[in-house]
This record gives sequence, C-alpha cells and structure tokens, in this order.
Amino acid sequence: MRLPVFNVAKSAFCTCLPKFNINPYLGRCAHGCIYCYAVKFPSFRGSTIPRLKMKDEITQMVKTTKSRWPVMLSDSTDPYQPLEKEFEITRRCLEVLTEKEFPILIVTKSNLVTRDIDLFRKTKTVVSMTITTLREETAKKIEPHAPLPNSRFKALEQIANQGIPIVVRIDPIIPLVNWNIDELEKIVCRSADIGVKQIIASTMKLVKGVSGSLKNEDPTFFNALQNTYSDGEWISGYKYLNRAKRFKILNDLKSIVTKHGLKFATCREGFPQLNNNVCDGSAYCRTPLDKFV
Repeated sequence: MRLPVFNVAKSAFCTCLPKFNINPYLGRCAHGCIYCYAVKFPSFRGSTIPRLKMKDEITQMVKTTKSRWPVMLSDSTDPYQPLEKEFEITRRCLEVLTEKEFPILIVTKSNLVTRDIDLFRKTKTVVSMTITTLREETAKKIEPHAPLPNSRFKALEQIANQGIPIVVRIDPIIPLVNWNIDELEKIVCRSADIGVKQIIASTMKLVKGVSGSLKNEDPTFFNALQNTYSDGEWISGYKYLNRAKRFKILNDLKSIVTKHGLKFATCREGFPQLNNNVCDGSAYCRTPLDKFV
C-alpha cells in the first residue's frame, strides 16, 4: 500500500512530471460544473462518496512510499468538497503528509482551502485555484454549486499573505462562454495583483457524459458548441477544439500573462512550446527541480 502515482496520459498531451495523486472523495464533485471531464471515468460518477478508510490508510501509504515527489490533491473530485467540512478526510491526509514533509500540490475551486493554511506552512506547498470567469452569473451557470470567483480570489490572497505560492488555473476556456480575451485578461490582472506566480490554461475537452448533459440542459447552446467543435478531433476519448483555434487562444493568453510578469503553461494541449514553467505549478514545491527537466 503506497501513495498512488499520477497517471501521465502522454497520448492526451499530458506533460506532468512524476507526482503522487490522492482523491479523498469519489463520485461526482458536488460543485456540479457543467464541463467536468471526470464523468468519463466510472469512479467519478454518481453522488460524492467520502473515502473514510483513507483517514487510516494514509499512514501506511506514507510509511511505505520512499520517493518524495509532490502529492496532488486532487485530479478529479475536489478535495475541498462541501462534505470535507464534516469528514475532514483531506485534512487528515495533509496531517500525515506534511508531518513527513511531502511536497503538496492542492488543486481546488473552494475557499474552504484556507482552513488548512497551518498545515501548508509545514512543508513546501502550492495552492492551485481554478477560476474560469469573473462574471458571477456565468460562474453560477457553469459551476453552479462552487464558491463564487470573488471568494476564491480572497482565499488565494489570504494564502499568499502567508508566504505560500499560489497559481491560477483558467481551466477550461469554453468557446462562446469565457473565451473572450478581454475577460481572460481581467482574470490575469487580478491574479497578478494578489501575487499569483503562474497561470495554467486549458481549452474545454468534450467527453460523452458532458455532451449529453449539455444537450439536456441547453439544446441551443449545445448545438452552437457542437458547431464550434465540428472541425476538431478526438484524442484519447476527448473532443479537442480545432488545433489552430486553440493555439490562437492560448498564444494570445500567454502574451497577456507574460505582460503581467507571470509564468505560463498549458494543460494537455499539445503546445509545449508555449510553456515557460512546469505545467501543473509544482515547480514551486519540487526540490530539486533540475533533475526532472
């Protein structure tokens, strides 16, 4: 029983360096984001399931794991689910991991993350927050049960004020919804103002579960989206936006990010030439980084 290694899907352009990954919760994330790709995997469908055994198993996992790669929480179901307030599975995992000084990479869109600042300060930690729009009405439609963007930015600022590195994921960039470059610049500008070190960006990838949900929710929007992706391509079970279209979006965004003095990376896009830092933000918790790159 060891810490699970993150699955690097090279066929889907994944460029992540070696790391571990823990999902304290299974099932569909309670945030209910319309773009959630995790429905592609059976373990992340249905109601949110707290992995209560993890509170005991994490000790043995850490004990039998020799490598000190960063540990990511999490790649599918948000580690700061509303249920985390009650079950504290994420916090228990962090207590054990930080006691042994494992580097930590948090990936979330919840302001509950500030609860664990005391643990983040015990080891090298990076907090990555997903922020796809600053417009509250849009956020309520595409991320209906997640904390609003302003709450997420306030949480990030509180974390940054404690000297903990923070990054922002504009993920996904959804055609016809949040792909306007002026709107994206507003996210970058606010990120720079609070001390964000890096922007990570990715365009929306369609999977079968997402497509069906969108079609039922808003047929008109679904048809428009289908038309936008009509000249795209299927890669490893994901429908990608046309390569030229997505390169332009991401390249324009990189120019803005660079102008504001931040690092930039894409996630699973097939454009490594656009990246000027490690793709997941873990550069700020890896020691030493040189042996990986």
